[in-house]
Amino acid sequence: MNLSTLLGILGSLLVFGSVIAFSSQDLHAFLNLPGLGIVLGGTIAATLMSYPFHEVVRVFRAGAHAISDERYDVTQDVEEIVQVSRYWFSQNLRRINERLDQIRNPFLRTGIQLVIDDTPMDDVSDLLNWRMARVRAREQADAQMFRTMATYAPAFGMLGTLIGLINLLLTTENDDFTVIAVNLGIALITTFYGILLANLLFRPIAIKLERRTEERVVLMTMVLEGIMLMRKGRSPGYIRETLRSFMENHRDEIRQAPPNGEFADPDGTPTDRDT
Repeated sequence: MNLSTLLGILGSLLVFGSVIAFSSQDLHAFLNLPGLGIVLGGTIAATLMSYPFHEVVRVFRAGAHAISDERYDVTQDVEEIVQVSRYWFSQNLRRINERLDQIRNPFLRTGIQLVIDDTPMDDVSDLLNWRMARVRAREQADAQMFRTMATYAPAFGMLGTLIGLINLLLTTENDDFTVIAVNLGIALITTFYGILLANLLFRPIAIKLERRTEERVVLMTMVLEGIMLMRKGRSPGYIRETLRSFMENHRDEIRQAPPNGEFADPDGTPTDRDT
C-alpha cells in the first residue's frame, strides 16, 4: 500500500473515531448492519445491472491495485531500450532475441519485436498508439465505474432513510421503544453510510485510477518514442539523452516549478537551471 493511501486511511479512521468517541455515548449506535446492507447491497446490485459481470469483477481487482504501492521503473525501461538499440545499431539480431525474453514490459517487448521484424514505421506507430488508446479507454472505464458507485451509494442511503421512516410511522402506536429505535437507527445511519462510502472509498479510488492511467500513458509514450528512434537508426547515446529529456520535461510540466528557479532532477535533488 502506498504512503498516501495509508495516511488517508489512518487519518480518516483517527478523525472519525475521535469524533464518534467524544460525541457519542454509545459507539454501537454507528454500527447498523441492516443499514450497511441496504447501502452496500443496493450499490453492488445497481452496478451489476449497469455493467457486465466480468467488468465488475475486473474493476474490483483494479481498485485493489489502485491502493497498492504500484511504482513504474522508468529507469529500467530506458536502460532496456538503450541496450537493445546498441544491438540493433550493430545489427546483432541474435542478442536482441535473447534480450527480448528478459524484458518484463509487454508494451516495450511488442515494440521491439515489431522493429526487428522490419515492420514499417507507420505501422509500428499505429499499432502501439492503438494499444495505448485501449489501455487509456479500459482504465478510464474502470475509474468511471467507481464514480458511478459513488453516485449510487448516497442514493441508496436516502432509500434506507425512507425505509426507516416508513417503518417508524407504522410503529408510532407501538409502545415498544426498541422497535422504534431500530427503525430510527436505520433511517439515520443509512445516509451516513452512503455519504461515507461515496466520498471515502469509491470516489478516491476513481481518482487514484485516473492518476495511475496518466502515469502509465506517459510511460508508454516514452517507450514509444524510444522505439521509434531505434527504428529510425538513431545512436544509443542519442536515444538515452532524448528519453531522459522527455521524462524531465514531463515532470516539469505536471509539477509546479519551485521558487527561485529551482527544479528537481529525476533523483529528486533540487538544482538551479538557467532560464
